[in-house]
Amino acid sequence: MVRLWFILGIVVVILSVYALVDCALYNRTRIRGLPRWAWIFAVLLVPVIGPLLWLFVGRGRSASAGRGPRSMAPDDDPDFLKGLNRVRDQEERIRQLEKELADLDKPDPRDPKKSEPGEGDLPGRRDA
Repeated sequence: MVRLWFILGIVVVILSVYALVDCALYNRTRIRGLPRWAWIFAVLLVPVIGPLLWLFVGRGRSASAGRGPRSMAPDDDPDFLKGLNRVRDQEERIRQLEKELADLDKPDPRDPKKSEPGEGDLPGRRDA
């Protein structure tokens, strides 16, 4: 039983020291409820309840919880909209280039050499 009281005493001392240091170094604009000096006295004079009250009531919310940068919907973001135009322009350019390549692959009906099967159309070596 003595060992249990000793461990609980150490836990209370560690909690009090942590809460005291945290209260002393915490950003003044984010302290809620009481002024800093009152929280320090509460942590020092009320061993268990004071540090717990500081940790759950006195500390303000973290900066990222409420005052972070506002998120923007994709259709309101000008960079996103520019990217859509860029993608659409790239896709149109690709379609146009594919069409030009397909037109180059078609045989020309006016050219008799290409329209008639000849030596060039036979499989095998072409550089001979």
